[in-house]
Amino acid sequence: MSSRSHLLNDRTAEHYRRSLTHGVERVAAKLADAEQPFTGVSPAELAPTVSAVDLEKPLGTAREALDELERVYLRDAVYFHHPRYLAHLNCPVVIPAVLGEAVIAAVNSSLDTWDQSAGGTLIERRLIAWTAQRIGFDTAADGIFTSGGSQSNLQALLLAREETCRLVRKNSETAPTTPQILPRLRILTSECSHFSIEKAAVLLGLGPEAVLSIPCDEQRRMRVDALTEQLARCERAGETVMAVVATAGTTDFGSIDPLHAIADLCERTGTWLHVDAAYGCGLLTSRRRRALLDGVERADSVTVDYHKSFFQPVSSSAVLVRDRDTLRHVTYHADYLNPARSVEQEIPNQVDKSLQTTRRFDALKLWMTLRVMGADALGELFDEVVDRAADAWRLLDADERFEVVVEPRLSTLVFRYLPGEHHLPADSAEETLTDRANLHAREALFASGEAIVAGTVVDGRHYLKFTLLNPETSLADIATVLDLIAAHADRYVDQHNAEQPNAAQHNAARPSVLSAAQAC
Repeated sequence: MSSRSHLLNDRTAEHYRRSLTHGVERVAAKLADAEQPFTGVSPAELAPTVSAVDLEKPLGTAREALDELERVYLRDAVYFHHPRYLAHLNCPVVIPAVLGEAVIAAVNSSLDTWDQSAGGTLIERRLIAWTAQRIGFDTAADGIFTSGGSQSNLQALLLAREETCRLVRKNSETAPTTPQILPRLRILTSECSHFSIEKAAVLLGLGPEAVLSIPCDEQRRMRVDALTEQLARCERAGETVMAVVATAGTTDFGSIDPLHAIADLCERTGTWLHVDAAYGCGLLTSRRRRALLDGVERADSVTVDYHKSFFQPVSSSAVLVRDRDTLRHVTYHADYLNPARSVEQEIPNQVDKSLQTTRRFDALKLWMTLRVMGADALGELFDEVVDRAADAWRLLDADERFEVVVEPRLSTLVFRYLPGEHHLPADSAEETLTDRANLHAREALFASGEAIVAGTVVDGRHYLKFTLLNPETSLADIATVLDLIAAHADRYVDQHNAEQPNAAQHNAARPSVLSAAQAC
């Protein structure tokens, strides 16, 4: 075949149809046959297979390439659609969005300027307006699709930085330069917020020390009293708080900071409020739990990740602002792309609002989802996983083998296995053994491929984490995974005790939780 025969155009439309059909059939077969979320392959096992591919010798046909792809990717991929994938904020995706993804790739619009996207520009703008309305913003709001929550948080904090610098200059007799202002700027956020806040501070020239961590309460929500004290301390120290970042759905705990109380403080002090709702944004479509986000409409900027709780393929995210005029801080004009005269001509160029120039038409996936399923259907899916997390919490809370940190607000559960007293030699360092048992259980479970769970650190100790985003995950699935975790941990503790000179004997296994789950 000639090189041109691989270009997608009017003459190769049939070749395109056949090639994609082969690919769809291959993936559909893998989805149908996946008995567990992962094969358990190790980097050392898979790396030689990938390294052996000679990229200088093309295979020639899509079928041959798919056969090879089976060996280097599809066979060992982690399948988020499987009900025993319980690790990170990765969701199974809805079919209308996958259809949108196929259209995006084929047409290949770039959403930076009108003359590259036309209808795509208007669709994205309509979806931003729809999301803003769901948040509770008025018609002055605006926003832009981004690659993910980290980029959304970065852009929001960039806007906050520029607005703060503008106000400092306005209220100063000496009109200090931006480099003179930056060392005084601070960002206040909870100790449970996302690491991208600190990363954004570095990228914005502030340094990680500019991010001041606010303690959380027992429910892992930002303490308003501690925020009040820090705001006052910054004022006394001559430091300028450029933003308070509240979180609506922390990565580990799904906790939602007290948004109204935080907004009250920000209004009183004239401080930019950013709400990172990358995870909790699914509540925007929930008919039963929308009130959990009350107060988000008072933010100056909001991060939403459709590729988490809207069941969209990666990437699909957005940052929204209450006042569209603040987006001017990311507007730059290039004569070849979006000359200033295009504003006078009212040409809608999305690059005027974005950190990116070339940008995928990711908004189409959400558009197709809303047009096929509707927002209520998305909300029902998210409510299902939140309900399942509540059931799982009750299961864990009643199980003597585990302790759970907090009752979930959304769909994450942080817990750990506890060795029974009959496991522990009298002179053992119990916490160290507990940490090691939990680390081992997670690694052994991952290596088996039977299920995947996440891990985290709470108050210096190692914990396990379930992130439930699959409505197909049943309570029986969760109970089975808990039994697998306990079995791996028990074996580790037994081996540890057997190596101790005065080891206590493990006389009887604690009961399985599966029967309790089935009773529920």
